Amino acid sequence: MFGVSINSGEDHTLDGTGNGVGTRPEKRVVRCLHLNCFADMLKEDPLSTLTESEVMMPALSTVTLFLLAALGLLLIPGPSVLYILTRSADQGKRAGLASVGGIELASLTHAVAATLGLSALLLTSALAFSIVKYLGAAYLIYLGVRTLLTRHESSQTPVAAPRSFSRLFTQGFLVQLLNPKTALFFYAFLPQFVDPARGAVTEQILIFGVLFVLLASCTDSLYALLGSTVGKLLTRNVRFRQAQRYVTGGMYIVLGMTAAFTGSEKK
Repeated sequence: MFGVSINSGEDHTLDGTGNGVGTRPEKRVVRCLHLNCFADMLKEDPLSTLTESEVMMPALSTVTLFLLAALGLLLIPGPSVLYILTRSADQGKRAGLASVGGIELASLTHAVAATLGLSALLLTSALAFSIVKYLGAAYLIYLGVRTLLTRHESSQTPVAAPRSFSRLFTQGFLVQLLNPKTALFFYAFLPQFVDPARGAVTEQILIFGVLFVLLASCTDSLYALLGSTVGKLLTRNVRFRQAQRYVTGGMYIVLGMTAAFTGSEKK
């Protein structure tokens, strides 16, 4: 009648009389290959596909070390912190926080520039370094002189006139952007924590730059609130209130002079 093939993993060919004449070995080989591939898939680590994406991120230990080092640097008051404290003491926490926003945006700009390699121009060109440095110093001195020349028409205790958020933000941005030492800091500091074995260097530098700016936003905001509190205490002193604009203007001028005459060893 009809030939029957036994399902034993082999194909049997039937002749006209229904007798099996043999098997097809090539089909057995294909089936074995399919089974081997399926077994390999079962043995494959399902997390192996994440290896490349994980390599692109810095190690957790490196990030922790970076944050500790950055925090130590940020807690030491520098020119930007003194500028924030002066703004807050003079015009309140709103002015200080607005200045923080502008300063951190400029810091992020410097971080991006360091990532793209643009900060290297300040290392190779003494002229570019000097131009940016003296522009920043001149702007701080300008703010100080303008504060000293501002007269209060009222015979009462002088109170600093509130300024718009955008103006305070812009001034903070310019003060930080025109500080070439900030650019050199990012260019020198961020690469110290980069591991080329863990992926693209450019992306790692950008990650560390963003982390630094976020951490700086927190610490500088605390300084802004501190400056506002100190300013409120000082304004209760009659003598300080009478000399307030001289103190504030003098601080700006000192910051400008310091920026102009320090780091002149740059060649």
